[in-house]
Amino acid sequence: MFVFSVKPFFILLLVTLSLFFLLVLLSPPSLLSQNLISSGEVVDIWSVRRLVEWRPCNWWLQGHQTALPLETNGYIRVDCYGGLNQMRRDFCDGVGIARLLNATLVLPKFEVASYWNETSGFADVYDVDYFIEHMNGFVKVVKELPPEVASKEPVRVDCSKRKGQFDYVESVLPSLLEHKYISITPAMSQRRDRYPLYAKAALCQACFKALRLSRTLEMKASELLDAIPKPFLSLHLRFEPDMVAYSQCEYTGISPASMKAIEAAQMERKPWTGDLARVWRLRGKCPLTPNETALVLQSLSIPPTTNIYLAAGDGLMEIEGLTETYGNIFTKSSLLSREDFTNMHGNTKAALDYYVSINSDSYVATYFGNMDKMVAAMRAFKGLYKTLFLSRRGFAELTSKGLRGKELMTALWKVHRDDFAMGRGSALPECFCEFKL
Repeated sequence: MFVFSVKPFFILLLVTLSLFFLLVLLSPPSLLSQNLISSGEVVDIWSVRRLVEWRPCNWWLQGHQTALPLETNGYIRVDCYGGLNQMRRDFCDGVGIARLLNATLVLPKFEVASYWNETSGFADVYDVDYFIEHMNGFVKVVKELPPEVASKEPVRVDCSKRKGQFDYVESVLPSLLEHKYISITPAMSQRRDRYPLYAKAALCQACFKALRLSRTLEMKASELLDAIPKPFLSLHLRFEPDMVAYSQCEYTGISPASMKAIEAAQMERKPWTGDLARVWRLRGKCPLTPNETALVLQSLSIPPTTNIYLAAGDGLMEIEGLTETYGNIFTKSSLLSREDFTNMHGNTKAALDYYVSINSDSYVATYFGNMDKMVAAMRAFKGLYKTLFLSRRGFAELTSKGLRGKELMTALWKVHRDDFAMGRGSALPECFCEFKL
């Protein structure tokens, strides 16, 4: 008689099924998304299963800091230049440097006249008392200098080549000890990863907990947020004449008026031509046009009926390329009273865009500038992960291969699906830690 043992067969079946279910659970978003698409179900980008999240690091949130020394080495004022979010970044870096050098921080100086043609200062945008209160224990902050120091201007110390902890200790600290009052502007390429934890904690606390809009400005921002139909997507679209001129990119198919505005902003910075222009574009250096932006949003299955708040500066060109597809567009000028809008300066408008964007249901950026980095990081801090940076490089590479229509849309979907799943570009690594989901 033939005897068939079911035990080995059962074990083999159990192992096979276990491996199958493990494969399904661990399969990358590409497989999951392809299965959903092939089944005919409409999937937008926010439905993609994320594999990575960036969250505030525990060492910072738990507040385990080195106690502040009793004596200060002197006073530091951070001089900030550029747009609001660039100044915010520089000031946060300055807070870390002040803690690193055991200095007392003076309220920063916002040099905005050359950028915005206005005179708004730190206290016009941010709540000073709230900042000082929430920096307690992280770094010393004063509103006013003692009389023996207040009578003189700070000694300017060049920090353009200072990046890491020892750069500042060896080169800046001696000036601080000698003059007792110095001003600095941190270099753009800081090596914050080289800071000790107590200096990084001060930087993170300043950037994500202590900087709050002034009460007047926050009230206006809250009114603007309430006026936007919900749910909504905040879109940071960059296609202003100065932005395009700075990029040195060539564009075809845009209106004569836009071309004239770009040429007027170019000055001596002429666009690349020939092979150099092609290479430059393939490196992702060229801003997406509103029309290209609409195409990418469609590829991500963002419905044409989506409410979109346009977080953009004045002078945005070719906007019809977006509004022809997405009709529910809302802006500051359309939602605020004429008086409110005309009385606002550049910093104020940028602050409103920032506030709305960190509180939006989803955020999409066509660039990767200072505002985008700050917004993405703050959204991660708040646990809002519907954040995406559109890939200029991906768009350029795919269109250079001749992809069009449905083929292009599918390829664009895959590029952005993988970026979203991996959380690329979503936060500052100095303050946030990677969590595998």
